[in-house]
Amino acid sequence: MKIVRRSLAVVLSVLLVAPAAQAQHVISKSALDQAVQQRVAQEQSDRDAISSLLRRDDVRGIAAQAGLSLDHANAAVALLQGDDLRELASQARQAQNDLAGGASTVVISTTTIILVLLIIILLVLVAD
Repeated sequence: MKIVRRSLAVVLSVLLVAPAAQAQHVISKSALDQAVQQRVAQEQSDRDAISSLLRRDDVRGIAAQAGLSLDHANAAVALLQGDDLRELASQARQAQNDLAGGASTVVISTTTIILVLLIIILLVLVAD
């Protein structure tokens, strides 16, 4: 009789806990769609920030002096994802702000950011 009671108690406990556990993991389709759309929009915004920097004449000049191909870099931007994409986009935005914020020349720190961006992009392209 004890075995039956314990078994019944375990079964009832599982049945009571299971719906509560399932309720915690349920997400509506619209919330999921919205999260996916936000992620896609953010990634596109990040790619646009990097591409915008790579289109600047001063960046093209720096790349040419360093012997780096902007065509390869632009192609690699489409392959970036996750943390790499976010970090490079952040650096690209910072470089854009430095250049657009009244800096008439490219300073060493901005030049370094641009070169690092280009090298990382090319490394991603080579790795894939």
